[in-house]
Amino acid sequence: MDRLVIGTRRYSSWSLRGWLAVRAAGLDVQDEVIALQGAGQTSEIHALSSNGLVPFLEHQGAQIWESLAICDYCAEFAPALWPENRIARAMARSISAEMHAGFRALRQALPMNLGRERRPRNTMSDEVAADIARVDRIWTEARERFGAGGDLLFGAEMTIPDIMFAPVVSRFTSYAIALSPAAEAYRLAMLSQPLMQEWARLAAAEPEAWHLERYETVV
Repeated sequence: MDRLVIGTRRYSSWSLRGWLAVRAAGLDVQDEVIALQGAGQTSEIHALSSNGLVPFLEHQGAQIWESLAICDYCAEFAPALWPENRIARAMARSISAEMHAGFRALRQALPMNLGRERRPRNTMSDEVAADIARVDRIWTEARERFGAGGDLLFGAEMTIPDIMFAPVVSRFTSYAIALSPAAEAYRLAMLSQPLMQEWARLAAAEPEAWHLERYETVV
C-alpha cells in the first residue's frame, strides 16, 4: 500500500510539509497518522521510517524521508511545484533549503500548535526576533520579485517554498506575531489555501487524548 506516514497534525510541522507536497502533486497515497509522544519517543515511527522521523512516504516502490526530499520527489510528478523561471527557481530552492536547515530559535520558542489561537508568548529572545525578521524579509522579497499574478510567494499556485514555510505561517498565527504588511498579507493568503484549511480541519478532529502537555502549556 502506498502511504504517507505523518505525526499528530496539531503539532507536526514536518508532517504538514510532506502532506502538502503529496496532496499538491496529486499522489495517490493513504495517510497513516501516528500520535506523537514527543522528544523522539514515538517507537512506532522508529519501526517504520529510516531516520525514525515523520513524514515518511512510500510510493510506487520508492521510500522517501525528510520533508524537503519528499517535496522534490513530488515535483517529479508535478513540476510546477518549482517555479518555471530559472532565476525564480534558484531563489525558491535557496529559501526552501534555508527553512529546512535553519531558524532553530524560532522552532524551539514557537512550537506548532494548531489549537493555540492568537496568543502571544510572554517573552521572546533576540534570536527568535531575528529569525522572525528574516522570515519576514524572505516572504517580502519573494513576493516583490516573483509574486506577480497571485498571493503566494511565486504567484498564484502553491510551490515548494510555500510548503516549506507553511508551518511558520501556522506558528505566526498561533503566537500573534506582528509582521510587515506584505508578510501579513501572505500569511493570510496561505491560511486561505484549501489544503491548509483541510489540514486544520483534520487536526481539529484528532482525539483530545493525543494532546501533549509540553506544547499546550507554552506561555
